[in-house]
Amino acid sequence: MSIIRYNPNWDPFQEMEDMMSNLPAMRQMKSMVPVVGFTPAIDMYETEDAVKVETSLPGINPKNVEVSIEKGLLSIQGTVKKEHEVDDKNYYRKEMRSGSFFRQLSLPVPVKEDQVTAEFEDGLLKITLPKQEPTKGKKVQVKVVKKKE
Repeated sequence: MSIIRYNPNWDPFQEMEDMMSNLPAMRQMKSMVPVVGFTPAIDMYETEDAVKVETSLPGINPKNVEVSIEKGLLSIQGTVKKEHEVDDKNYYRKEMRSGSFFRQLSLPVPVKEDQVTAEFEDGLLKITLPKQEPTKGKKVQVKVVKKKE
């Protein structure tokens, strides 16, 4: 048996997606649909009183970014518009991103959805989601009802 080296950056979901995209039927579908947009990387961590989410969005106008939360799902979406597209250039590479992006995250704990704040500074979007105090269980008295005959 061979030894497999541990890779801390290994993502089984990415590996599965890569395998699926290499299937002949999937390759054919990809070639028919133009790819526009991108998926921004996200960091989510918890402090004593809040859940924090950070994503790097350099070069994006904050007016084109929308943050919403509903039923424990945080959604971040927006668009990147390229102002000047020069058609007569002979590109060797064209990797500047443009289009739309969308990320949706399930939150690990209940939060106060009406007190969420978002700040955009130097291309970094910081979202603060204050935690909700856990609700205490309630005991309910069970009544015994006799059926009338």
